[in-house]
Amino acid sequence: MMQLVLENVVQRVGGQTWLYPLDLSLQSNAVTVLLGATQAGKTSLMRIMAGLDKPASGRVLVDGQDVTGVSVRQRDVAMVYQQFINYPSMTVAQNIASPLRLRGDSEIDSKVRSLAERLHIDMFLDRLPAELSGGQQQRVALARALAKDAPLMLLDEPLVNLDYKLREGLRDELSQLFEAGRSTVVYATTEPGEALLLGGYTAVLDAGELLQYGPTAQVFHAPRSLRVARAFSDPPMNLVTAQVQAGGAQLALQQGATLPLAQPLPATAAAGEVVVGARASALRLQERPGDIHLHGQVYLVEISGSDTFVHVQLPWGGWVAQLTGVHKLAANEQVSLYLAPADCYVFETERAGNQGGALLQLPQQQHQPQRSSSQWPGAAQEV
Repeated sequence: MMQLVLENVVQRVGGQTWLYPLDLSLQSNAVTVLLGATQAGKTSLMRIMAGLDKPASGRVLVDGQDVTGVSVRQRDVAMVYQQFINYPSMTVAQNIASPLRLRGDSEIDSKVRSLAERLHIDMFLDRLPAELSGGQQQRVALARALAKDAPLMLLDEPLVNLDYKLREGLRDELSQLFEAGRSTVVYATTEPGEALLLGGYTAVLDAGELLQYGPTAQVFHAPRSLRVARAFSDPPMNLVTAQVQAGGAQLALQQGATLPLAQPLPATAAAGEVVVGARASALRLQERPGDIHLHGQVYLVEISGSDTFVHVQLPWGGWVAQLTGVHKLAANEQVSLYLAPADCYVFETERAGNQGGALLQLPQQQHQPQRSSSQWPGAAQEV
């Protein structure tokens, strides 16, 4: 097992800073997801990990040894980027087998077929890459990287060129393949749902900054700041400003609703304005004791698989409710939504010099978003 550590790594290109000072120690033989929107710094960080780029400052350590200036050719790394690369003169089978032959593996044919079957390209083994679609070629590159079984495997949105249904199936396959292998895996994605499905650990990046790193479920359920909550919610977290009242014992929302708090807020927030957040999956049509009551007007209904996404106009703006099952609601229909205080987050407001840190983490139910962020505006690929 390999231990990869980044110490105070910074990356600058020209006069621009692409990565601000960050420290990151990856968990060995586990999956670390780099989660963030386009230009968050995911690809820049992976290129430094691989040895393709040297950081402007800081160190990269592998098993305690400084490899900051060591090129990728001198490291045992497997990589798959969005711009997949295959050997054009080799068949699919030969492409996948190439790393196995280099290390003199004795079970090449069986391993090639097994990987091809799991990635649904076994019917193309005798074809050349040029005879395949872009998504099929991406799977060939992915199979070759998996066959290499390198100590460090870097995957930069490897499923981005595949259709939705195939991505869903391959995520499960990849999770099993990662668990069976010996690699430390770094997997970049813009999709919070993909991070949750892969499990392991998640590093949330935004505009070149590492915001939070830890076990994926922990980061999801306990975001340290408003920026982390925004990055790790799909659809985007519903937000509204609120006024602190009663010495920090409750928050006043619009419509006269109040949000009781389980404990007083810190003294710095005992008066003034905060941001209350609630994930779409926390909103319901059925009332429970102690719920907050929100009344609004439906302006859009989307059915995705077994979920219904209801967009509701509330006095402070549009919120989205993710409801299990198929619900028939009409545009302009009046609707009541219900929200438990325990399903809310409270954050500082984002003002000058304030990154929107979390003031209070209320107990969370174990909801997880089911919808791919590629179906929502702003889910662009990183370049």
